[in-house]
Amino acid sequence: MTLPADAADLVCFAHGKESGPWGLKITRLADVARQQGFEVMSPDYRQTQNPDERVAMLVALRPRARRLVLAGSSMGGYVSAMACAALRPQALFLMAPALYFPGWDAEPEGIPALCSTVHGLRDDIVPAERSLRFAKTHGAELHLIDAEHTLNARIDLIAALFADLLQRVRAS
Repeated sequence: MTLPADAADLVCFAHGKESGPWGLKITRLADVARQQGFEVMSPDYRQTQNPDERVAMLVALRPRARRLVLAGSSMGGYVSAMACAALRPQALFLMAPALYFPGWDAEPEGIPALCSTVHGLRDDIVPAERSLRFAKTHGAELHLIDAEHTLNARIDLIAALFADLLQRVRAS
């Protein structure tokens, strides 16, 4: 994957275990990012189901920008959160992040002050309590919404929350 040359503002997405780099949520959020002047990238992690290998892949890409935003859904949320220590993004946007599972339950480090987490109250894959734990530990915003794990039924709300985060990144 080639990165935009000298991007001033870049959003790097990380897809979930069962999805791909340009699923419904990422495609919609990428449009939101582009409308606000951000470059976007969404690496393909489907060659491995190991979350820590995915973190290593993202870190190896070394996405750089004056203002870097990491965004991830489910396992991609884990990947984005765990990459923060190495990549030092200005903001982090997590959707139903698959944090604190046995075997990959390390506490993420380097979480930026601008951090927003969205989780569905009817999520039967990743319990919403995991996002609550993350938000409490890292002082992150937490939006608990009436949705299932995919959050696709609430894509308009998620897009609005993401747009708000990007506006705050641009203002910082």
